[in-house]
Amino acid sequence: MYVEQQVSATLTAPPPTVIADTVAAPLATRLRDCFAGEFDLLDRKLRESLDSDVVLVRSIAEYIVSGGGKRLRPLLVFLSAQALGADPKSGLVIDLAATVELIHTATLLHDDVVDESALRRGRATANAEFGNAASVLVGDFLYSRAFQVMVGTGKMRVLALLSEATNRIAEGEVMQLMALGNLGLTETDYMRVIEAKTAKLFEAAGALGAIAAGAPAASERALAEYARRLGVAFQIADDVLDYRGDAATLGKSLGDDLAEGKLTLPIIITLQRGSEQARTMLRSVLSKPHAVLPAQFVEVMAALETCGALDESLARAECEANAAAAEIAFLPESNAKKWMLELCAYAVRRKA
Repeated sequence: MYVEQQVSATLTAPPPTVIADTVAAPLATRLRDCFAGEFDLLDRKLRESLDSDVVLVRSIAEYIVSGGGKRLRPLLVFLSAQALGADPKSGLVIDLAATVELIHTATLLHDDVVDESALRRGRATANAEFGNAASVLVGDFLYSRAFQVMVGTGKMRVLALLSEATNRIAEGEVMQLMALGNLGLTETDYMRVIEAKTAKLFEAAGALGAIAAGAPAASERALAEYARRLGVAFQIADDVLDYRGDAATLGKSLGDDLAEGKLTLPIIITLQRGSEQARTMLRSVLSKPHAVLPAQFVEVMAALETCGALDESLARAECEANAAAAEIAFLPESNAKKWMLELCAYAVRRKA
């Protein structure tokens, strides 16, 4: 529907020699190769955790695990633990990584039902394949299984951290539901939603790596803040990709947020600073989001570009990524730290 625009902003916080912008393979591929052993152990743990005598539970669980994904949250557990001197292949680290992935997957199952999504990662969502009721119930199963894995670690700090995170994520989902179609939504409101819905589990993943490494409280706070800000950057960039991305690369349709009536940062900025004509058009489209036509999407895209809302949103994501990088300046130099800094650049520049 439009010509994709490249993101050329350069992150300033990490040293230029650390951020490799031109590489032989995408970051996700290189990380998969580097942590292949850890991801194999993670997949084994996930399949073990998702085993059930109930056939439908096993079927949906296998469907989800085989769907892949970036696995960013468990990756943050691996990286944070390794950066602080722990073995990312240790049983504790793998258990903690599996726990955050189980929680994340449960949220996706519930999200897709609430959003009535039919496509994720380029294939049918679990609710489209198995039905809404089965998806919700298996999502509940994943949540409860995650807490069983947590209990198995024997660490009260892990239980406290993840129970608080899970509660906050649920609040974020409710806040997002309440915000649908609310044309008065502010940037502050938007940030509250993504801090809870997305960034909270990122934050927990960073802290869990520090806990696995037996790091002091100050280090745990720094790793948690690094991951939180990275999560914010990822979510804002995601919201931009919903308009500027490539559907084939994203594995979902463009304009999904608009069709669901979600007021993401680019829309909020345009409603605040766009021309009167653009604001009127946008309000009209948002009044009937589920009936958005291709021609209307083109109009919305033009309005977002004209007032600079997409570029400004990416600039906000870049600020968060820079702040994330600054949080881990204290870490000794290591491959793990380099990967963590590169993730800051990737959060803003990625295509999917």
